[in-house]
Amino acid sequence: MTDLPPSAPDCAARDQLIAAQAGAIEELRRKVERLERLVSRNSGNSGMPPSADDLPGRTPPRGKPRRGSGKRDPGKQPGAPGSHLAWRENPDDTIGHSPEGTCGCGAALAGAVDLGVAASHQQVEIPLASAQVIQHDLHEVACGCGRVHRAAAPAGTGVAGTVTYGVALRSWCVYLMAAHAIPVHRCAELIEALTGARPSPGFVHGMIRRAAAAVAGANKLIRALIILAHVVRADETPIRVGPGPKTRKRYLLVACTKLLTYYFLGDRSMKTFAAFVFPDMPGTVVVHDRYQNYEKFPGLSCQLCCQHLIRDCEDAAQTYPDAHWPVQIREALQGLIHAANTARGQDLPAIPDEIAAPLTRAFRHGVILGPGQVPRRQARKQNPGRDLLECLRDRQDDVLRFAGDLRIPPTSNDAERDLRGHLISLCPS
Repeated sequence: MTDLPPSAPDCAARDQLIAAQAGAIEELRRKVERLERLVSRNSGNSGMPPSADDLPGRTPPRGKPRRGSGKRDPGKQPGAPGSHLAWRENPDDTIGHSPEGTCGCGAALAGAVDLGVAASHQQVEIPLASAQVIQHDLHEVACGCGRVHRAAAPAGTGVAGTVTYGVALRSWCVYLMAAHAIPVHRCAELIEALTGARPSPGFVHGMIRRAAAAVAGANKLIRALIILAHVVRADETPIRVGPGPKTRKRYLLVACTKLLTYYFLGDRSMKTFAAFVFPDMPGTVVVHDRYQNYEKFPGLSCQLCCQHLIRDCEDAAQTYPDAHWPVQIREALQGLIHAANTARGQDLPAIPDEIAAPLTRAFRHGVILGPGQVPRRQARKQNPGRDLLECLRDRQDDVLRFAGDLRIPPTSNDAERDLRGHLISLCPS
């Protein structure tokens, strides 16, 4: 910051200096505001994972109500399906147990009279198993005509005289990595611990490519069914592909329904999005996180993810603690989501008007109230609170679409959930 000169010749020079200082102060104020905003990021007001809430300097999210302090009783809710270990009339195996030792009179119990079963207990148990080396001998037979025939080798065997891993062990590798996001090295260690077999990490990793080739036809069918769906959830996340520095960074795109999930590897460019499913989905409703590329395809209808909007409202409530509009909008959206879930459970096509109307009114009044408290900047880039308000004002149909059609989910949580496993698999094992 420039110091005041020892002698200012006139008031114009002082005014010029004061203006320069005011500009420097404003620039510093904006930098401090940006830094404070970065430090205040947590899982409650942004897309950061909960694991980052404990990082030094981070402000933890607001505590949730204690268990049992809400409107619902803790535990299983009325009407929710339960689970229990049911008694089986025809168990897979039955083992008899007879008393051992001697009676108090000194007679051995081995020769006592059997009075039959007095009590029964059932256990669900996993039998211990270890990997076995199975040799397949291919016999040849000679026909009476002189031709010789050799038996066909079982599926998965390699060249004669070599040793390969069987189909079951390969399936374990793919299942652990793809379904449960187990890293490659841990997958190899887990298989060794459970079976005694010791596949190398290179073999385990190679199963990913082989499995992808095996399910290529199924993936084409899934893509076709995703395109035909009325509603899909979509999301994208950065992912590291292969060894190397940041040049290996790619993006994994996902489009899913309740039953189907389709992935695509690329980046966040329009070229990648155009190679995905979106150009072939006119008339489909896409639930997404407001990323601009989703808006570039004609014919698509949008449902903005309300979970992202609620987090943005929580952020605005912390940025503007005296403002009422962030809380009002957030509570209206939460009320509409709860009403939609309740109506969906009752097989209704939409939220009843007497429930939706006051919540929608509260949402719209909050959107009207907010811009007066968060004025626009002269600069092109607006602060996040203003951007949120303008989005809610200009795209109310895309925010509230789920309230009028219960086939449309209010959030893209399913898509985020389908991506989570791939991110977990990148964590150090």
